[in-house]
Amino acid sequence: MANTGSIGNEFDSSGIYAQYFGNLKSGVVYQDKLGAYKNLGLKITPEDSFNNFNENSPMIKNARAFKAQGVTSGGGGTAGYAMVPVFVDPRIVDRTRKQTPLVSIMPRVSNNGMYADYNVITAKGGAFTAAEDSALAETNTTYDRGSTAIKFLYSIGRVTGPSIAAQPSYVMDSIQGSDVAPGTANYGTQSAPNALQQEVLVKTREIKELEEGLLIRGNATTSVYAGEDGTEFNGIVEIMSTTNTVDKNTTYLTLGDIELAARYAYDDGGFPSIAICDSATYLQVLELVNDKLGYLKSVETTEYGFTGIKYHTIAGPLTIIPSRFMSTTTAERAMYLLDMSSWETRVLQDLTYEELAKVNDSRKFMLKSYETLICRAAAFNASITEIK
Repeated sequence: MANTGSIGNEFDSSGIYAQYFGNLKSGVVYQDKLGAYKNLGLKITPEDSFNNFNENSPMIKNARAFKAQGVTSGGGGTAGYAMVPVFVDPRIVDRTRKQTPLVSIMPRVSNNGMYADYNVITAKGGAFTAAEDSALAETNTTYDRGSTAIKFLYSIGRVTGPSIAAQPSYVMDSIQGSDVAPGTANYGTQSAPNALQQEVLVKTREIKELEEGLLIRGNATTSVYAGEDGTEFNGIVEIMSTTNTVDKNTTYLTLGDIELAARYAYDDGGFPSIAICDSATYLQVLELVNDKLGYLKSVETTEYGFTGIKYHTIAGPLTIIPSRFMSTTTAERAMYLLDMSSWETRVLQDLTYEELAKVNDSRKFMLKSYETLICRAAAFNASITEIK
């Protein structure tokens, strides 16, 4: 696409003129194959311009008979007036964008096979004391096998040939906020040189947003999102269920609730370091912490690249992060305190681009990922539910 001389949102018409005519003065005839100006008795040289002609010259006399051309000359056009070209801002802003913090911070572990299988110890026989030279009987350790099916995530796109040929380059604005450290999470501003690449970027965002939603609210029985029942994996909400839950029964959150939930996880062997909640609950926690401490130092950009609240519990520092994928409806609001050592996104095949069968004059493609979420020890975590 030709450089239009655009700087930011301001259009500089002199830039277009300079691109095509360089230092040539305005009004100079630089091509006259039919000799139209020659027939007027004018000698045209590269140094001549419209303003340099003699007042009585034929060119000036003819020009006086012309009506001045304005922006409305030529009649109405598709998006304005016919003689004025349309200059579209090269940036495309995704108004539906959502940050995906869990996708970024959840450990991703390669997986071989169609199930994520892992072993856990559910009970130890225990050590004991005994008298001198007592009979020594062994104690038994109880093991169990966890097994979670891999699920398949897809995002499908198709772009026609004429669109690829005609659409100019655009820039997809960042999906992350300006306060996020570069390279730490999500997707930054990216160039889309043609329609196909632009659609790939959009579909990439779609599948990552789906993944974030599934990590939180996925349901392996009754699907929460657009897929058929049974095609999702269970997210944090389903896996945790009522384990170590502080049920608020539609009452307001207190800092004591956070400390109690952290204690539940701690007593069961956990060290929750991340808490994820809806935006309304996040603001409520922010107010409670600031009222208690009296200053705003409790809020900082975390090491994960997201703005969060640092709060100290019995289990250690807890970083509270808001999520756009959690409900802000009263009694549906919740906070989940996560020991990240117990969670894994098990991946059979990570995000992959693949061309599909050609359909008419177009290119069809898919983005896919084969994965599931596992929690090796739900009791290491806790939740606060039904917050008002």
